[in-house]
Amino acid sequence: MHTPDPSSPAVAVIGAGPAGLIAAEVIAAGGVAVTVFDRMPSPGRKLMMAGRGGLNLTHSEALPDLLDRYGPARARLEPAIAAFPPAALIAWCEGLGQPTFVGSSGRVFPHGMKTSPLLRAWLARLAGLGVRLETRRSWAGWDADGALAFADGSRIRPLATVLALGGASWPRLGSDGGWTGLLPGIAVRPLLPSNCGFRIDWSAPFRRFAGTPLKRIALSFRGRTVRGEAMVTAEGIEGGAVYALSAALRDAIAAEGPVVAMLDLRPDLDPAVLARRLGGPHGSASLSTFLRKRAGLAPAGVGLVQEALHDGAPADLPALVKAVPLRLLAPAPIARAISSAGGIALDELDARWMLHRRPGVFAAGEMLDWEAPPGGYLLQACFATGAAAGHGVLAWLAREGK
Repeated sequence: MHTPDPSSPAVAVIGAGPAGLIAAEVIAAGGVAVTVFDRMPSPGRKLMMAGRGGLNLTHSEALPDLLDRYGPARARLEPAIAAFPPAALIAWCEGLGQPTFVGSSGRVFPHGMKTSPLLRAWLARLAGLGVRLETRRSWAGWDADGALAFADGSRIRPLATVLALGGASWPRLGSDGGWTGLLPGIAVRPLLPSNCGFRIDWSAPFRRFAGTPLKRIALSFRGRTVRGEAMVTAEGIEGGAVYALSAALRDAIAAEGPVVAMLDLRPDLDPAVLARRLGGPHGSASLSTFLRKRAGLAPAGVGLVQEALHDGAPADLPALVKAVPLRLLAPAPIARAISSAGGIALDELDARWMLHRRPGVFAAGEMLDWEAPPGGYLLQACFATGAAAGHGVLAWLAREGK
């Protein structure tokens, strides 16, 4: 393999998250020298954060259903995910000595539930393949002569480059979206919060429930209902059920201003049964006691009903328990979101995940314009697009005779 500059790797990967590291693994396994550059002191920082509650690698549902989770990006992501589906990601994980299991929700986790053993084994494998890792190297775009430039003033001229710089969520972990200004002539959609919470103007009394989970609830918005859990925050609401609807909620707020979602506090309780339980007067019992005993509501649920009544909702308790209106004002800031939407427009890439306007430059992972709900779908697409970009690099180098 010819490299024009002995000080430059044949391939540079910018970004040491899942997409960048798997791209490097594929390229190195193909016999090509590769160096991974990352601006942080250590690799995989957001991956480590993702594993704090148990590393959800992928999902076990049928591939057509899994692909549907990617919404408008489904067709473009399908070739990459079909080539590196959940079964391949599971086999890859187990090949690193980390057996997996499928949880009750269909999500797939390493048995240890932690990221650190997996990441250590992965980095050891990459080192064994000859992959070099250079940390504290912040990419600054291209210089006037087309060389990759870094903030420390260094320049390199690889034969090919993979960009895997991530989105803009949790910027303290390294991916801050600053790269969006480094791609002149490339269509980049604005980075937006995804899988995020929303701001609600709670009353002062209700704010005492900040940090309280809402378990076994269902959230509905414009014909779609998601069961799960949520969390009251001082500024509003977040959690799995909210994240699953966050794209629709975010886009509706952007188009119309504040919107109303409906929260069912007892989705497993038949409305007719609930109406009978709450149909009579509560006598000397307080409203709080009445709702707790008759509807089985936790204190935060009672508080939500009282909040709605305070805001002028009709005093129809059975209806309120089944549909507490939540007026969502705005998404939480992108820095607090689990992931981000937007990024490089997918039609800027060819079938090899190479930029049409920059031959030899490939892109993968969250910096591309797609989004998905939590449940393993985010990591699945990051790994799949990273692997696809790695194979694209090998194919392009072979075709160019480099």
